[in-house]
Amino acid sequence: MKNTPVTLTITEKDDLNTFFQFQLDKEANYLAAFTAKDPSDKNAYIEKYSKFLFDPTIHMCTISVNDEIVGSIAKFMMEGEAEITYWIDRKYWGQGIGTMALQDFLKIEKIRPIRGRVAFDNYGSQKVLEKCGFVKTGTDRGFANARQAEIEEFIYKLSV
Repeated sequence: MKNTPVTLTITEKDDLNTFFQFQLDKEANYLAAFTAKDPSDKNAYIEKYSKFLFDPTIHMCTISVNDEIVGSIAKFMMEGEAEITYWIDRKYWGQGIGTMALQDFLKIEKIRPIRGRVAFDNYGSQKVLEKCGFVKTGTDRGFANARQAEIEEFIYKLSV
């Protein structure tokens, strides 16, 4: 899969149904950590993310491989700073898709600096950020709904 082209398209409302299915995966949800209180509430999920489609401060893209949706990626603003978030369907983990998608996304989303946050034990996501030039700049603690506990998260930053 490493040589398979990744395609990014602007997220459409219908894509949200697929994204919802991805986040129901218990292992993926655990690693993402900072997730919805109730990941099984489809109405709340669709309502929340539908609003994001029309928010000018949010840049959401759908990640596809061979015309199949495999994930999502977005830039959003938090506390006045740009942040990146992405989600790859678990059956595609370890194939370089997250790295390729983030590299492509950073070519079209030019805002810098941009931060990424990741649970302390989400090594796959940490590697994606590092391969794309993000540097670990600090840590934070927060309540992770998926774990029902406060955990450490690492903060990464891309300045250039």
